[in-house]
Amino acid sequence: MQCNLVVLDEDQAFDFLLFCQRNKKACPLIEVCDVGSPSAETIAMGSDLRTDVPKYCIYRDGKLDVEVEDVTPYWPERSVAFLIGCSFSYDGALLDAGIPLRSVEQNKNVPMYRTNIPCRSAGSLRGNVVVSMKPIRGMDIAKEVEITSKYPHAHGGPVCVGCPGAIGIDDVNAPEWGDSVDILPDEIPVFHMCGITPQAVLMESGVSFAITHSPGHMFVTDLPSDTVK
Repeated sequence: MQCNLVVLDEDQAFDFLLFCQRNKKACPLIEVCDVGSPSAETIAMGSDLRTDVPKYCIYRDGKLDVEVEDVTPYWPERSVAFLIGCSFSYDGALLDAGIPLRSVEQNKNVPMYRTNIPCRSAGSLRGNVVVSMKPIRGMDIAKEVEITSKYPHAHGGPVCVGCPGAIGIDDVNAPEWGDSVDILPDEIPVFHMCGITPQAVLMESGVSFAITHSPGHMFVTDLPSDTVK
């Protein structure tokens, strides 16, 4: 199973924990680490969250400050690290079912978009849902929904099928994160809630300091994807 990462100072952790509890589809919690600990031992033995993610984002006062490959110098002494389920976790099940993944075929990151879907606020945290998009053949839509709905810890089934304007997306070819991918004539854009939602919320809320994964650069756990449903 793959996870998104959010690291905050202890004094901001309760608001974020409450935010995740109130927005479970967008932010399905897999693990919360002890204060100050960079290790997620229950889901990845011997892990070090300061170095085990391929690329990190550092945010200051709600703005992206820098992207780095090692956050050891930035790790707060009183940190609380959160690991959140990722839709990449069910990609293998889709491929096994004969549903192609365009981002894989084109060697691109998945496209991700801000929406007009409000999250339920918690303390100082507020903002809208971010979604990812997969082009799915019309004949495969029912199968895609059936498969992904079995993975609530990876955002579950789609929030929107087709009609990107209905969720505030003006141009499906212009994602805010990731890469634009081709949508073929027999395909429909399918939108799932995305683990970039916390990053958008942290920016919107002007959080003083946060560490996250860089979009598309996930933390890989020891848990098989098909055992966490």
